[in-house]
Amino acid sequence: MPIVWFTDFSASPEMGVLEKLRPLLYEAGLPQIFRPGQFVAIKLHFGERGNLAYLRPNYVRVAVEELQKLGAKPFLTDANTLYTGTRSNAVDHLFTAAQNGFVLEVVGAPVIIADGLRGTEEVEIPVDGVHVKRAKIAAAIAMADALLVLTHFKGHEQVGFGGTLKNLGMGGASRAGKMEQHSVSKPRVEEARCQSCGLCARYCPTKAITLAEYPVIDYALCQGCGQCVAMCSFGAMVPVEDASAQLLAQKIAEYAKAAWNKRPALFVSFISEVSPDCDCWGMNRPPVAPDLGILASTDPVALDQACIDLVLSALGYDPFLRAHPQASWEEQLAHAERIGLGSRSYELRSILTGLDRPGP
Repeated sequence: MPIVWFTDFSASPEMGVLEKLRPLLYEAGLPQIFRPGQFVAIKLHFGERGNLAYLRPNYVRVAVEELQKLGAKPFLTDANTLYTGTRSNAVDHLFTAAQNGFVLEVVGAPVIIADGLRGTEEVEIPVDGVHVKRAKIAAAIAMADALLVLTHFKGHEQVGFGGTLKNLGMGGASRAGKMEQHSVSKPRVEEARCQSCGLCARYCPTKAITLAEYPVIDYALCQGCGQCVAMCSFGAMVPVEDASAQLLAQKIAEYAKAAWNKRPALFVSFISEVSPDCDCWGMNRPPVAPDLGILASTDPVALDQACIDLVLSALGYDPFLRAHPQASWEEQLAHAERIGLGSRSYELRSILTGLDRPGP
C-alpha cells in the first residue's frame, strides 16, 4: 500500500511552514529518488495573470534548494495553454511566470516553457490507454531525467478537482496534446479574429488548409493535430472542446501515465487557498475549503485520493461538487487506478503536526 506523507500548516517560532516542507520531502524519499547530475523537471502551474491562488514561489525555492544539495539540476516548467491567454506562447508565459514571482532570483532555478515558443515542441510517448495510444508530451518534460510535481490542489469546472493527475496529464501535454484531450472534433476558423497571415496553412502537415479571404479547412484531410491552433497568434483557429467530462477525465489519466513514463518522480500537493476553479482563470474566487496542509507521495493516485479525503473529512460535504454540480471528480481517480497509474488505497503518515503556536 503506498504511503502518503502529511504535515499541516501549524508553525512555531522555531519551525515555520517552509522549514516543515524540508523534512516532508525527505520522509517521502527525495534523497533516494533523485541523483547528482539529473535534469529534474519541477512541474507546476505558474498561474494565469490576475490569478492569486497559484502555488507560492517560496515553496518552490525550498524544493530547488534540496534538489541542488543532492547535486541535481532542477528547472521549473509548464507547457503552453490551448486557449488564447497569458500563457499560450512562451513569450507571454515567461512574462506571466515572472510577474507571479517565478524568476531565477526568487526560486533559484531557471524557467523553461516545456513545449517551446508556440507549443509545438513535443515528444510522442506510447501509452497503452483506452483512448490514447501515443501521447503528445511537452518536450522538456518528456526529456527530463526525473520529475518533481508540485501541485496546488483546487477545484475544476470540468473534472471536479485539479490535483496531481491534472497537473501532470493536462499540464504536461503540448498544445496538440491538450487538444486531443479536450476534443473529439477538429478545429474551426473564427473569422472575426483572423488576420489572414497564412501561418496555419503554411504549417499544416496534411495541407488541409487553404487561404482565401480567410483560411478554409478541408476536413477530409484534417487529422486534428492542433498544429494550426498552436501556430495562430490571434486565437482564430479555435479548438472545439466537445469531449464529455468522463472522457476528458479518462484522457487526463492516460496522459498523466505517459508524462510520468515511470521515471524517478516525487509528487507533492498543497491544500491551501483551495479555489473552486482552475488556476487557468485570470481571477480566483474565494476558497471553498480550509488550508489543511502539504502531502507528498511516490504514488500520484494515492496522493490525489488523500487530498480529496482530507477535504471531505474536514468539511463533511463535497465542496467541489457543490461548486460544479455537473463535474464529478470520481472518474479520473477510478480510471487512473484501472490503467495501473497508482492506487486509491493508501496509508497516511503525519509528521510535525500540531506544533505549538506562539502565545499572545
